[in-house]
Amino acid sequence: MEKKNKRRRNRSSSNRLDMDTLDSHNETPNVWGVSSNWNAPLGSDELQVIDEAVKEILSKTGMSEAPDEVKNIVIKNGGRVDGDNRLLFPDHLISKFLKEVKKDIKLFGRDVKFDLDCTGRKSYLGTGGASPNILDLKTQRYRASQLADIYDAARIVEKMENIHFFSRPMVARDMESENDLDINTAYACLKGTRKHVMTSISNPSDVGRVAEMCFIISGSKEAFIKRPFLSLNVNHSVSPLRYDGRSIRVIMEAAKIGIPVQVNTFAQVGASTSVSLASAIAQTTAETFSGMILSWLSNPDSSIIFGGRPMITDLRTGALSGGGGEQARVMAASIQVAQHYSLCNSCIAGATDSKIPDAQSGYEKGIGVLTSAMAGSNLITQASGTHASLMGTALESYIIDNDMAGVVLRSIEKPKINAEEINVKNIDAVVRGSGHFLGDVETYNRMRSHYLYPKVSNRDSIEEWELKGHKSVWDLARERVKEILKVKGDSCISDEADKEIKKQFKIYLA
Repeated sequence: MEKKNKRRRNRSSSNRLDMDTLDSHNETPNVWGVSSNWNAPLGSDELQVIDEAVKEILSKTGMSEAPDEVKNIVIKNGGRVDGDNRLLFPDHLISKFLKEVKKDIKLFGRDVKFDLDCTGRKSYLGTGGASPNILDLKTQRYRASQLADIYDAARIVEKMENIHFFSRPMVARDMESENDLDINTAYACLKGTRKHVMTSISNPSDVGRVAEMCFIISGSKEAFIKRPFLSLNVNHSVSPLRYDGRSIRVIMEAAKIGIPVQVNTFAQVGASTSVSLASAIAQTTAETFSGMILSWLSNPDSSIIFGGRPMITDLRTGALSGGGGEQARVMAASIQVAQHYSLCNSCIAGATDSKIPDAQSGYEKGIGVLTSAMAGSNLITQASGTHASLMGTALESYIIDNDMAGVVLRSIEKPKINAEEINVKNIDAVVRGSGHFLGDVETYNRMRSHYLYPKVSNRDSIEEWELKGHKSVWDLARERVKEILKVKGDSCISDEADKEIKKQFKIYLA
């Protein structure tokens, strides 16, 4: 048996292709906006039942605690307020919204290679969350996240080819006021990466201020509106079926300016929705529509992204649990509802309950992200970096999850099948010749363009791995993070724009 294993190792080593030679070929597999061809879980009859329930919830139960300006614009368009002061949306308004709302949404980077075409079933994977804690690189213990941590995360994501956008992943707990938080969070994100940035704003009055920062970076208001490289994540509802007054105003302000918005409903199944997954999907869809309709009424040409987020609760404790199979299943169904309406959509996937980049983190993230990509989610947030049921972030996980993201995106794409691809003549020639395909010209030609290779995931033999120090993927990721962050002074904002920003705003990032 040992002799057989040795022959296998030697054969593998002798037939190995020259990677240095192949590095000169820059063509690589597509991992940008890959479309899934898999079927999602819900049938047409089930989607119709959800559609009817959504419209009934909005027209008969409606939303409470609507600000006066929200009531006024909905009433002007056929809505009404019932005896319990709940704002009701008529069926005809919902149907008109679904028919006329903008469908062909594109989000932009500050380099065209980072643009996101969010149509159809094209999927992009990114960061996200509002973690109050970060796993410290040195101590390997959690501590309060700070503004500099957001900037460092953005710098890392800038270099991750399979992570397509940067959604603010942590809360800068060293900021003294909400105004400082809103302005400086956007600045730290934009300074760290040219990829599309998503952030959150607490105060409606800060929407215009963050927009002004973007105008400075773009060179003009017109340039930014033409290619908006920043969008907002807004959780406008407090489930069940209540508005958050300030957040809904943020949505309306963003729509008027022309800033794209992800209209999100973050609800905990079994706590702020019914324990029934079907009921949770219907309720969160209705709540999400209640915000999207307001954005659309404020500006019919606004870019509005469906962000239904039914999140699973561990019913033993009442705590959020993002890593289970139920989470993957309910999120895929919510995505399918959005696809049913042809709405650009986003979701949360990869919200592992594990506290560190371990095996639990790997399987929970992989299953959740893969399921959402298969369902056709356009923007998969929290797909990288996030831990502890969204309460923690680990910088090393951006490195590891970059490999995971590549695997997911390569797995969902349908292979090309035709006579040329099969190439029966080549099979016959190789079988009658060398007897293996490793040295075949076609293998060399397609090795880079058709296969994606990991950056830190280990494929060495046991002997090679031991000789290199038997390091874990976490060890290698930590080394890569340190390598990226040792370069000081990285900035994706020009010196001229940076000076103008610091003249107009109080910036805390050194």
